[in-house]
Amino acid sequence: MTDLTVQQRVSGATAGDFIELLKPRVMSLVVFTGWAGLMVAPGDIHPVLAAVAVLCIAVGAGASGAINMWYDRDIDAVMARTARRPIPSGRVDADDALAFGVVLACASVLVMGLAVNWVAAALLALATLFYVFVYTMWLKRRTPQNIVIGGAAGAFPPMIGWAAVTGGVDVAGILLFLLIFLWTPPHFWALALFRSGDYARAGVPMLPVVEGPETTRRQMLLYTLLLLPVAAGPWFLGIAGPVYLAGALVLGGLFVASAVRVLRATDDKPAKQMFGFSILYLFLLFALLVGERIIAGVTP
Repeated sequence: MTDLTVQQRVSGATAGDFIELLKPRVMSLVVFTGWAGLMVAPGDIHPVLAAVAVLCIAVGAGASGAINMWYDRDIDAVMARTARRPIPSGRVDADDALAFGVVLACASVLVMGLAVNWVAAALLALATLFYVFVYTMWLKRRTPQNIVIGGAAGAFPPMIGWAAVTGGVDVAGILLFLLIFLWTPPHFWALALFRSGDYARAGVPMLPVVEGPETTRRQMLLYTLLLLPVAAGPWFLGIAGPVYLAGALVLGGLFVASAVRVLRATDDKPAKQMFGFSILYLFLLFALLVGERIIAGVTP
Protein backbone atom coordinates (compact mmCIF):
# COMPACT_ATOMS: atom_id res chain seq x y z
CA MET A 1 0.00 0.00 0.00
CA THR A 2 1.46 3.39 -1.00
CA ASP A 3 1.68 6.39 1.33
CA LEU A 4 -0.77 8.26 -0.90
CA THR A 5 -3.31 5.45 -0.66
CA VAL A 6 -3.01 5.38 3.13
CA GLN A 7 -3.47 9.15 3.34
CA GLN A 8 -6.54 8.96 1.13
CA ARG A 9 -8.05 6.20 3.24
CA VAL A 10 -7.20 7.89 6.54
CA SER A 11 -8.76 11.14 5.35
CA GLY A 12 -12.04 9.27 5.15
CA ALA A 13 -11.96 8.04 8.76
CA THR A 14 -15.43 7.89 10.27
CA ALA A 15 -16.78 8.09 13.80
CA GLY A 16 -17.28 4.34 13.57
CA ASP A 17 -13.57 3.87 12.95
CA PHE A 18 -12.72 5.75 16.14
CA ILE A 19 -15.34 3.81 18.08
CA GLU A 20 -13.69 0.61 16.83
CA LEU A 21 -10.43 1.82 18.37
CA LEU A 22 -12.14 1.59 21.76
CA LYS A 23 -12.59 -2.20 21.35
CA PRO A 24 -16.33 -1.99 22.13
CA ARG A 25 -16.86 -5.76 22.39
CA VAL A 26 -14.11 -6.08 24.99
CA MET A 27 -15.21 -2.87 26.68
CA SER A 28 -18.79 -4.12 27.13
CA LEU A 29 -17.74 -6.88 29.54
CA VAL A 30 -15.34 -4.52 31.32
CA VAL A 31 -18.13 -1.98 31.81
CA PHE A 32 -20.54 -4.65 33.02
CA THR A 33 -18.16 -5.91 35.70
CA GLY A 34 -17.44 -2.33 36.77
CA TRP A 35 -21.15 -1.65 37.07
CA ALA A 36 -21.59 -4.88 39.00
CA GLY A 37 -18.91 -3.85 41.50
CA LEU A 38 -20.73 -0.56 41.99
CA MET A 39 -24.10 -2.29 42.45
CA VAL A 40 -23.00 -4.79 45.09
CA ALA A 41 -20.86 -2.38 47.11
CA PRO A 42 -22.28 -1.39 50.51
CA GLY A 43 -23.50 2.17 50.79
CA ASP A 44 -25.33 4.59 48.56
CA ILE A 45 -24.35 6.63 45.53
CA HIS A 46 -26.51 9.08 43.62
CA PRO A 47 -27.77 7.55 40.35
CA VAL A 48 -26.20 10.37 38.33
CA LEU A 49 -22.81 9.83 39.97
CA ALA A 50 -23.18 6.08 39.44
CA ALA A 51 -23.77 6.70 35.74
CA VAL A 52 -20.75 9.01 35.62
CA ALA A 53 -18.58 6.37 37.30
CA VAL A 54 -19.63 3.68 34.83
CA LEU A 55 -19.08 6.08 31.93
CA CYS A 56 -15.58 6.88 33.19
CA ILE A 57 -14.78 3.17 33.46
CA ALA A 58 -16.02 2.68 29.90
CA VAL A 59 -14.07 5.62 28.51
CA GLY A 60 -10.91 4.64 30.41
CA ALA A 61 -11.12 1.06 29.15
CA GLY A 62 -11.71 2.27 25.60
CA ALA A 63 -8.81 4.69 25.82
CA SER A 64 -6.52 1.85 26.89
CA GLY A 65 -7.70 -0.13 23.88
CA ALA A 66 -6.98 2.75 21.53
CA ILE A 67 -3.44 3.20 22.86
CA ASN A 68 -2.93 -0.56 22.66
CA MET A 69 -3.96 -0.50 18.99
CA TRP A 70 -1.55 2.36 18.35
CA TYR A 71 1.38 0.50 19.90
CA ASP A 72 0.52 -2.90 18.41
CA ARG A 73 -0.23 -1.67 14.91
CA ASP A 74 2.80 -3.53 13.50
CA ILE A 75 1.81 -6.94 14.84
CA ASP A 76 -1.90 -6.31 14.22
CA ALA A 77 -1.08 -5.95 10.53
CA VAL A 78 0.24 -9.52 10.26
CA MET A 79 -2.44 -11.27 12.32
CA ALA A 80 -5.59 -12.41 10.55
CA ARG A 81 -7.73 -11.62 13.61
CA THR A 82 -6.56 -7.99 13.80
CA ALA A 83 -5.50 -7.01 10.29
CA ARG A 84 -8.76 -5.17 9.64
CA ARG A 85 -8.44 -2.93 12.68
CA PRO A 86 -8.59 0.81 11.92
CA ILE A 87 -4.84 1.55 12.02
CA PRO A 88 -3.31 -1.39 10.08
CA SER A 89 -6.10 -1.15 7.50
CA GLY A 90 -5.25 2.54 6.97
CA ARG A 91 -8.58 3.95 8.08
CA VAL A 92 -7.18 5.89 11.06
CA ASP A 93 -3.79 7.59 11.33
CA ALA A 94 -1.61 6.17 14.11
CA ASP A 95 -0.87 9.58 15.63
CA ASP A 96 -4.56 10.44 15.68
CA ALA A 97 -5.32 7.16 17.44
CA LEU A 98 -2.68 7.85 20.08
CA ALA A 99 -3.95 11.38 20.72
CA PHE A 100 -7.52 10.08 20.88
CA GLY A 101 -6.57 7.47 23.48
CA VAL A 102 -4.47 9.78 25.65
CA VAL A 103 -7.12 12.52 25.75
CA LEU A 104 -9.85 10.04 26.68
CA ALA A 105 -7.68 8.39 29.34
CA CYS A 106 -6.86 11.69 31.02
CA ALA A 107 -10.44 12.93 30.79
CA SER A 108 -11.88 9.74 32.30
CA VAL A 109 -9.57 9.91 35.33
CA LEU A 110 -10.14 13.63 35.85
CA VAL A 111 -13.93 13.37 35.67
CA MET A 112 -13.95 10.33 37.95
CA GLY A 113 -11.92 12.21 40.54
CA LEU A 114 -13.88 15.45 40.39
CA ALA A 115 -17.35 13.92 40.18
CA VAL A 116 -17.05 10.68 42.19
CA ASN A 117 -13.94 10.31 44.35
CA TRP A 118 -10.17 10.25 43.94
CA VAL A 119 -9.71 6.68 45.15
CA ALA A 120 -11.79 5.39 42.23
CA ALA A 121 -9.94 7.81 39.94
CA ALA A 122 -6.55 6.56 41.16
CA LEU A 123 -7.58 2.95 40.53
CA LEU A 124 -8.79 3.88 37.05
CA ALA A 125 -5.48 5.61 36.32
CA LEU A 126 -3.55 2.61 37.65
CA ALA A 127 -5.55 0.22 35.48
CA THR A 128 -4.89 2.32 32.38
CA LEU A 129 -1.18 2.75 33.10
CA PHE A 130 -0.80 -0.96 33.89
CA TYR A 131 -2.50 -2.02 30.66
CA VAL A 132 -0.52 0.39 28.49
CA PHE A 133 2.95 0.30 30.02
CA VAL A 134 3.16 -3.02 31.88
CA TYR A 135 1.12 -5.29 29.61
CA THR A 136 1.18 -3.71 26.15
CA MET A 137 4.66 -2.18 26.06
CA TRP A 138 6.60 -4.46 28.42
CA LEU A 139 5.13 -7.92 28.91
CA LYS A 140 3.18 -8.77 25.76
CA ARG A 141 6.20 -9.20 23.49
CA ARG A 142 8.63 -10.50 26.12
CA THR A 143 7.14 -13.31 28.18
CA PRO A 144 4.58 -16.12 27.86
CA GLN A 145 3.28 -14.97 31.24
CA ASN A 146 2.08 -11.73 29.60
CA ILE A 147 -1.57 -12.58 30.13
CA VAL A 148 -1.09 -13.79 33.71
CA ILE A 149 0.52 -10.57 34.91
CA GLY A 150 -0.95 -8.16 32.41
CA GLY A 151 -4.43 -9.52 33.00
CA ALA A 152 -4.50 -7.51 36.23
CA ALA A 153 -5.42 -4.45 34.18
CA GLY A 154 -8.70 -6.01 33.10
CA ALA A 155 -9.46 -7.08 36.68
CA PHE A 156 -9.65 -3.52 38.04
CA PRO A 157 -13.18 -2.46 36.91
CA PRO A 158 -15.27 -4.13 39.67
CA MET A 159 -12.83 -2.80 42.27
CA ILE A 160 -13.15 0.66 40.71
CA GLY A 161 -16.93 0.39 40.85
CA TRP A 162 -16.70 -0.73 44.48
CA ALA A 163 -14.45 2.22 45.36
CA ALA A 164 -16.80 4.63 43.58
CA VAL A 165 -19.42 3.79 46.23
CA THR A 166 -17.30 3.12 49.31
CA GLY A 167 -14.47 5.57 48.70
CA GLY A 168 -11.92 2.89 49.52
CA VAL A 169 -10.51 -0.56 48.82
CA ASP A 170 -11.23 -3.52 51.08
CA VAL A 171 -11.15 -7.32 51.05
CA ALA A 172 -14.40 -7.67 49.12
CA GLY A 173 -13.26 -5.30 46.38
CA ILE A 174 -9.95 -7.13 46.12
CA LEU A 175 -11.81 -10.45 45.88
CA LEU A 176 -13.76 -9.20 42.85
CA PHE A 177 -10.41 -8.18 41.35
CA LEU A 178 -8.99 -11.67 41.97
CA LEU A 179 -11.99 -13.31 40.38
CA ILE A 180 -11.27 -11.68 37.01
CA PHE A 181 -7.51 -11.97 37.49
CA LEU A 182 -7.74 -15.78 37.74
CA TRP A 183 -10.34 -15.99 34.97
CA THR A 184 -8.18 -14.15 32.45
CA PRO A 185 -5.44 -16.76 31.73
CA PRO A 186 -7.75 -19.67 30.77
CA HIS A 187 -9.94 -17.25 28.82
CA PHE A 188 -7.11 -15.84 26.69
CA TRP A 189 -5.13 -19.08 26.45
CA ALA A 190 -8.20 -20.77 24.97
CA LEU A 191 -8.09 -18.10 22.25
CA ALA A 192 -4.33 -18.46 21.90
CA LEU A 193 -4.62 -22.22 21.34
CA PHE A 194 -6.65 -21.89 18.17
CA ARG A 195 -4.91 -18.67 17.09
CA SER A 196 -1.35 -19.79 17.86
CA GLY A 197 -0.30 -19.46 14.21
CA ASP A 198 -1.28 -15.79 14.26
CA TYR A 199 0.73 -15.13 17.40
CA ALA A 200 3.73 -17.05 16.06
CA ARG A 201 3.76 -14.98 12.85
CA ALA A 202 3.57 -11.78 14.86
CA GLY A 203 6.34 -12.86 17.24
CA VAL A 204 4.13 -12.63 20.32
CA PRO A 205 5.32 -15.22 22.89
CA MET A 206 1.94 -16.54 23.95
CA LEU A 207 2.13 -19.69 26.06
CA PRO A 208 1.03 -22.12 23.29
CA VAL A 209 3.74 -20.71 21.01
CA VAL A 210 6.56 -20.86 23.57
CA GLU A 211 5.68 -23.82 25.79
CA GLY A 212 3.38 -25.75 23.47
CA PRO A 213 -0.31 -26.67 23.62
CA GLU A 214 0.03 -29.41 26.26
CA THR A 215 1.58 -27.10 28.84
CA THR A 216 -1.02 -24.48 28.01
CA ARG A 217 -3.88 -26.91 28.51
CA ARG A 218 -2.55 -28.00 31.90
CA GLN A 219 -2.17 -24.38 32.99
CA MET A 220 -5.73 -23.63 31.89
CA LEU A 221 -7.06 -26.46 34.03
CA LEU A 222 -5.01 -25.27 37.00
CA TYR A 223 -6.43 -21.74 36.81
CA THR A 224 -10.03 -22.95 36.50
CA LEU A 225 -9.50 -25.03 39.65
CA LEU A 226 -8.02 -22.06 41.50
CA LEU A 227 -10.96 -19.96 40.38
CA LEU A 228 -13.56 -22.24 42.01
CA PRO A 229 -13.00 -21.19 45.66
CA VAL A 230 -12.36 -17.56 44.71
CA ALA A 231 -15.66 -17.40 42.82
CA ALA A 232 -17.39 -18.73 45.95
CA GLY A 233 -15.67 -16.05 48.04
CA PRO A 234 -18.43 -13.40 47.84
CA TRP A 235 -20.73 -15.76 49.73
CA PHE A 236 -18.16 -16.29 52.49
CA LEU A 237 -17.69 -12.52 52.80
CA GLY A 238 -21.41 -11.92 53.02
CA ILE A 239 -21.80 -9.87 49.84
CA ALA A 240 -23.68 -12.67 48.08
CA GLY A 241 -26.29 -15.20 49.09
CA PRO A 242 -27.06 -18.89 48.47
CA VAL A 243 -28.39 -18.35 44.95
CA TYR A 244 -25.10 -16.82 43.90
CA LEU A 245 -23.13 -19.56 45.64
CA ALA A 246 -25.07 -22.32 43.89
CA GLY A 247 -24.68 -20.58 40.54
CA ALA A 248 -20.97 -19.98 41.07
CA LEU A 249 -20.39 -23.66 41.88
CA VAL A 250 -22.36 -24.87 38.86
CA LEU A 251 -20.69 -22.40 36.49
CA GLY A 252 -17.29 -23.16 38.00
CA GLY A 253 -17.85 -26.87 37.54
CA LEU A 254 -18.75 -26.31 33.89
CA PHE A 255 -15.65 -24.15 33.43
CA VAL A 256 -13.44 -26.88 34.91
CA ALA A 257 -15.17 -29.46 32.68
CA SER A 258 -14.42 -27.26 29.67
CA ALA A 259 -10.76 -27.17 30.65
CA VAL A 260 -10.71 -30.96 31.01
CA ARG A 261 -12.16 -31.34 27.51
CA VAL A 262 -9.50 -29.00 26.18
CA LEU A 263 -6.81 -31.01 27.97
CA ARG A 264 -7.99 -34.22 26.30
CA ALA A 265 -8.66 -32.65 22.90
CA THR A 266 -6.91 -33.53 19.66
CA ASP A 267 -8.26 -30.50 17.77
CA ASP A 268 -9.14 -26.85 18.38
CA LYS A 269 -12.91 -27.22 18.73
CA PRO A 270 -13.00 -27.58 22.56
CA ALA A 271 -10.70 -24.53 22.91
CA LYS A 272 -13.04 -22.46 20.74
CA GLN A 273 -16.00 -23.63 22.83
CA MET A 274 -14.19 -22.86 26.07
CA PHE A 275 -13.31 -19.36 24.86
CA GLY A 276 -16.97 -18.65 24.14
CA PHE A 277 -18.15 -20.17 27.41
CA SER A 278 -15.56 -18.23 29.42
CA ILE A 279 -17.21 -14.96 28.40
CA LEU A 280 -20.65 -16.30 29.33
CA TYR A 281 -19.23 -17.62 32.62
CA LEU A 282 -17.96 -14.22 33.75
CA PHE A 283 -21.10 -12.42 32.61
CA LEU A 284 -23.40 -14.83 34.45
CA LEU A 285 -21.28 -14.78 37.59
CA PHE A 286 -21.51 -11.00 37.93
CA ALA A 287 -25.14 -11.04 36.79
CA LEU A 288 -25.91 -13.37 39.70
CA LEU A 289 -24.20 -10.98 42.10
CA VAL A 290 -26.21 -8.03 40.85
CA GLY A 291 -29.48 -9.89 40.44
CA GLU A 292 -29.38 -11.22 43.97
CA ARG A 293 -28.60 -7.76 45.35
CA ILE A 294 -31.47 -6.18 43.38
CA ILE A 295 -33.93 -8.86 44.54
CA ALA A 296 -32.79 -8.43 48.14
CA GLY A 297 -33.28 -4.68 47.83
CA VAL A 298 -36.92 -4.94 46.67
CA THR A 299 -37.97 -7.79 48.97
CA PRO A 300 -39.86 -6.58 52.06
